[in-house]
Amino acid sequence: MIYLLLSILISTSLFVIFKYFNVFKIDTLKAIVVNYLVAFTFGILLSEVEFSFIELPNQKWFSGAIFLGMLFVSIFFVMALTAQRNGVSVVSVAGKMSVVIPIVFGVFLYDESLSFIKVTGIILAVVAVYLASVKDDLKKHEKAGLLLPIILFLGSGAIDTTLKYVEINFVAENEVSLFSGSLFGFAAFFGLVILGIKTIKKPEPFGLENVIAGVILGIPNYYSIVFLIKALQIKGIESSTLFTINNVGIVVASTIVGLIIFKESFSLKNKIGIALAIFGIVLVAIA
Repeated sequence: MIYLLLSILISTSLFVIFKYFNVFKIDTLKAIVVNYLVAFTFGILLSEVEFSFIELPNQKWFSGAIFLGMLFVSIFFVMALTAQRNGVSVVSVAGKMSVVIPIVFGVFLYDESLSFIKVTGIILAVVAVYLASVKDDLKKHEKAGLLLPIILFLGSGAIDTTLKYVEINFVAENEVSLFSGSLFGFAAFFGLVILGIKTIKKPEPFGLENVIAGVILGIPNYYSIVFLIKALQIKGIESSTLFTINNVGIVVASTIVGLIIFKESFSLKNKIGIALAIFGIVLVAIA
């Protein structure tokens, strides 16, 4: 369970880093691209197996890494658009409630167990994510439409589901770093293409501060994926249980961090959500 705990804590640190992006006026797209390059470099340098770049396309997980790289960049842009048009809280709700997608696929693809206690815990966890994440700014964007949140919901769920599928079928235990680095490499490639097009339309300096921010983001981002994959490889823990605990744990930890560090205000709904989240996690873990 140590890998799952580390995944939750490091993913929560990403929330803190993104918060400070606003404080220091960081260009998020540029920082994200640098972040992917850093994560790619870490994956290659820390690879547990010897490899040749020429032979990488022969790896069974190669096409999965390409697909995940495209998803990473695409969902990033959807998140940005959703935040602008629907509000930040909608991003949090849609992104984290997508946990139901890998849970459903886990039950049907891998014959994972479903008990009354587990189903109850999962339902409570999903409700908790909504209550803990929803903020008053939803009212300001209520006419913004549901298309972007739905795409974000499906895309976020597709990332977790694909990650599990590729991991369980194609990624050996000693190839986690290489696979993680590769998918970040493809994310960096697609991000650079988008950044290049944007720069051609509107040339501007890259900015040293964006490079520094990308490096700071890239290291924990790399390990958040590595620890999640290693947690998925643990025998005896079903993915439906793991994704529930992971996603809800991140919501709870991020909410607590927001309260303590950033002095965010929380409504009665948010407090009830945190309580339900903890109870839901306990039920899922027991089941």
